[in-house]
Amino acid sequence: MIFGLPLLSVAIWLPIVFGILVLATGGDRNAPMARGIALAGSILGFLVTIPLYTGFDKMTSAMQFVEMRDWIVRYSIHYHLGVDGISVLFVLLNSFFTPLVVIAGWKVIEKRVAQYMAAFLIMSGLVNGVFASLDAVLFYVFWEAMLIPMFIIIGVWGGPNRVYAAVKFFLYTLLGSLLMLVALLYLYNQSGGSFEILDYHQMAIPMTAQILVFIAFFTAFSVKVPMFPVHTWLPDAHVEAPTGGSVILAAIMLKVGAYGFIRFSMPIAPDASHKLAGVMIALSLIAVVYIGLVALTQTDMKKLIAYSSVSHMGFVTLGFFIFNAYGVEGALLQMISHGFVSGALFLCIGVLYDRVHSRKIADYGGVANTMPVFAAFFMLFAMSNSGLPGTSGFVGEFMVIMGAVKANFWYAFLAATTLVFGAAYTLWMYKRVIFGAVANHHVAELKDITAREKLVFAILALTVLGMGLYPLPFSEIMHASVNDLLVHVARSKL
Repeated sequence: MIFGLPLLSVAIWLPIVFGILVLATGGDRNAPMARGIALAGSILGFLVTIPLYTGFDKMTSAMQFVEMRDWIVRYSIHYHLGVDGISVLFVLLNSFFTPLVVIAGWKVIEKRVAQYMAAFLIMSGLVNGVFASLDAVLFYVFWEAMLIPMFIIIGVWGGPNRVYAAVKFFLYTLLGSLLMLVALLYLYNQSGGSFEILDYHQMAIPMTAQILVFIAFFTAFSVKVPMFPVHTWLPDAHVEAPTGGSVILAAIMLKVGAYGFIRFSMPIAPDASHKLAGVMIALSLIAVVYIGLVALTQTDMKKLIAYSSVSHMGFVTLGFFIFNAYGVEGALLQMISHGFVSGALFLCIGVLYDRVHSRKIADYGGVANTMPVFAAFFMLFAMSNSGLPGTSGFVGEFMVIMGAVKANFWYAFLAATTLVFGAAYTLWMYKRVIFGAVANHHVAELKDITAREKLVFAILALTVLGMGLYPLPFSEIMHASVNDLLVHVARSKL
């Protein structure tokens, strides 16, 4: 606690309470009030997470800001929260993006404004709950509950095929989670009646059971990442989702699946993790190379960035399963960077879509002539997506490639192809959309970004450049937790 406040509970429940207050404003006649309350709640939600970083002890891998209360006593289920050097960064990342999404949707969303803003606030609190939960049942409740706001966001404010995309998203993620629930119940019985996640880290489980538990967790987490071949829901969800939905989906929700591997799969089933590492690395490299090539063929800007996300998240799972500090820390930095960059790119596409109502690359050309400030911001984010040194996109990828070289040269060689493919599909899209002569009257009539849009892009540009030029504040906080994880996973329990 700081100033007597249980910070993690506040980070979870404050956005949810503000979301309920926004809903209470009623219909669209009170839209200005709904926007104001949503902005205040989202900014407060971010501010209360800052002491989690400033008050964090970087020298220990132990859980900090721990809260423990009885919940369902009969089954030893507790309201147990805590963060380590890994999870604290994602609580901050999630809370950072919520006000940006509220600002980005300020004028764009004209119908059901209160419900739209409330959905993002409530989802922000639920996602913080996922990253902070140390009780398996509490984790599962937050894990499933966060699907509901995103399902509503896609299904209500999405494009023409929004219902199909929302149902596909929900079914993929829900069905994957059912096997995780079975695994958690098995671990509960094996532990003698405990739902404490940290207790599971110390259990000795037979190899066959470890493999089955790993597969059960894999079905849940691989869908969320998403890994090849269960990635097909993501392009549909991105294309149909409103801009804010795409931003949170890419910047935050994909990270929840990768976080699951770090918190559950690797420490609970370390021997199975080593045994199945080859499969995980192969799937990761397929995502990096093959999905990168798929991105090259896209004609829709949103689909291109969606496939780019699958390719970049392949770096994350590759980094985890080469089991060295460069790989794991690089993967975690890649998760944070991808949040900044993909969120920024979807906001850029949203700016163009709001003006022209098309995501097709062929419908643009010469945008730099009418929107020079926008083109400059878009260039920075495109370069970061391509892995340009000096931007956040380079840091994590470079560290994962260094870790991969230590494990196997060919892993590193294949992974490094993303620096070629990523530059190819991102810069090719940028060239066709931004440069050249003005393509049509729609582009000729474009107005440059507003002060509100400049504010959002400037904040994201500072994070992308800041992390690229000085990544230490992001990496030093995770050192102790990553080293402890690697020692734990290297120590066979059999």
